[in-house]
Amino acid sequence: MHILVTGGAGYIGSHTCIALIEAGHSVVVIDDFSNSHIEALKRVEGICNTEIPHYEGDVGDEELLRRVFSEHTFDGVIHFAGSKAVGESVEKPMLYYRNNVTASQTLIETMHEAGVHTLVFSSSATVYGDPQTVPIVEDFPVGATNPYGRSKLMVEQIIQDFATSTAQFNGIILRYFNPVGAHPCGRIGEDPSGIPNNLMPFIAQVAVGKRSHLAVFGDDYPTIDGTGVRDYIHVCDLAEGHVRALEQLHGKPGSHCFNLGTGSGVSVLEMVEAYEKASDRPIPYQIAPRRPGDVAQCYANSGHAKAVLGWQATRTLEDMVKDSWRWQSSNPNGYLEA
Repeated sequence: MHILVTGGAGYIGSHTCIALIEAGHSVVVIDDFSNSHIEALKRVEGICNTEIPHYEGDVGDEELLRRVFSEHTFDGVIHFAGSKAVGESVEKPMLYYRNNVTASQTLIETMHEAGVHTLVFSSSATVYGDPQTVPIVEDFPVGATNPYGRSKLMVEQIIQDFATSTAQFNGIILRYFNPVGAHPCGRIGEDPSGIPNNLMPFIAQVAVGKRSHLAVFGDDYPTIDGTGVRDYIHVCDLAEGHVRALEQLHGKPGSHCFNLGTGSGVSVLEMVEAYEKASDRPIPYQIAPRRPGDVAQCYANSGHAKAVLGWQATRTLEDMVKDSWRWQSSNPNGYLEA
């Protein structure tokens, strides 16, 4: 299949481009490089030994989208592009609704005009808010607690409504848990701008000496060691989930929703211990107060994805931290060294 990947130079997008190409598909990328790097795309081309046509621009730019759809014939779209920091979304909600909701609506309308009927949407476990029980299944109540999560929910609703009203449309919603790790070659990985929002890149920067210590937000949760528990999934497993969703559901109209996670939780201190072992370096940390909105534990039941897509996560926590450390130690300043 010929696939348009929006945000294809980003962390998950770049790994998914590799998974698509390795599965025999071809890709075209749109990315505005506001939170990604052209170097990532160049490295994907090197890993896959192929050229990837790309367009620099905003997915909300209708004129650009029409040009892309007029110059290529696509079988489907994987939509990663958007803003993704919870804290920033609270400070700049209108930015998030424009970049995540309005742009997605523009993309779907332009796809429809061009006769492209399959969309895979990058959603998030944040749509579940603070779950009453774990593991989380897809029919749990949703109710995000911040503008980022609400923007994801709004796009999910747009997809579901459009699928109901449009006979040919196929909207596949993938709710990610906590993507971590890097491609095992060490050439591409997570390279956040500024202070990392997520645990593993923060730990990695401490391990490589860019930061003095890790702040652990709360040690009094009702968990195995008092620290927050999350479902960490290797980014390559996640990328393969997108490929499987496309291959299994292409040409099957309607809206479809899947959790993508490992089905088990890892605490902050368990992650620190695993990273210390992989890097053979100490990870100093300090306990800090809980952050508002953080939940004690959150992990997935991904049985629906296994049953329908034939997909499940196979990489271990050890794989995640080893691959992360290989990327970080080989690229201590991320893509800026290129």
